[in-house]
Amino acid sequence: MTAATELLSPPGTVALHGEDPAWQALLRQGAPGEGGVPFLDGESLLHALYGPLCAMRRRGSTYVVGHLAQSLDGRIATTCGVSRWLSGDEDLLHTHRMRAIADAVLVGASTVQHDDPQLTVRLCAGEHPTRVILDPERRLDGSQKVFTDGKAPTLLLVAADRMGREPRCGQAEVIPISRGEHGLDPFEIRRVLALRGLHWLFVEGGGITVSRFLAAGALDRLQITVAPVIIGSGRPSLVLPEIHDLAHSLRPRTRRFLLGDDTMIECAFHE
Repeated sequence: MTAATELLSPPGTVALHGEDPAWQALLRQGAPGEGGVPFLDGESLLHALYGPLCAMRRRGSTYVVGHLAQSLDGRIATTCGVSRWLSGDEDLLHTHRMRAIADAVLVGASTVQHDDPQLTVRLCAGEHPTRVILDPERRLDGSQKVFTDGKAPTLLLVAADRMGREPRCGQAEVIPISRGEHGLDPFEIRRVLALRGLHWLFVEGGGITVSRFLAAGALDRLQITVAPVIIGSGRPSLVLPEIHDLAHSLRPRTRRFLLGDDTMIECAFHE
């Protein structure tokens, strides 16, 4: 399959605090060519990256995009879990824009435990998505920001057999999910969230969570941002079941974008 190469605007040309009119117009109206939205000078690169994603959102069906930032040698963090700041400011802005597009942002328990993220939209215009934390064994204690700050609706998804009696974790609602072969069933997660009106999902991390969605065939797109860094050890990016023949490898259609010094490769599995 062919790969389309695009360059995101170079550093310093995009607003970091929601003041970019091209971005705000894209959020309000969607991709050019749909609904009469024209290209304006300097906007084509912004639309090239986010226009198709906004168009998918308007279809109303469930759509899932995963994202990981990794080093040149395929590591997302050190062995002890340190990942800040692996990629640069442009990838951070991109992550916030993806949150703004999404109905819900999903992360695993380890990401919350190690990074204590807010998972809100702060670097661009847009509404906060619903925050969804995947914690099959219910090991988080509820002290993390996502459970206490009240900035966005928050759901804690746990294995049905670990539900217990407490229906809340801090300010988050606890929801039971059926187990799959490895952890919570990604398609059951999609189904349960869709019933709540959460159709466009952004799986922001970590490596285990994204890998399980990918292995199950539950990702429509995967974005991998590669930073020009060699760690030499640490936690791997994607870990999938072993194959013995390259004929069984995944070969998605790809697009490439420069995010400052980083390179993001977007893989499309389903349209």
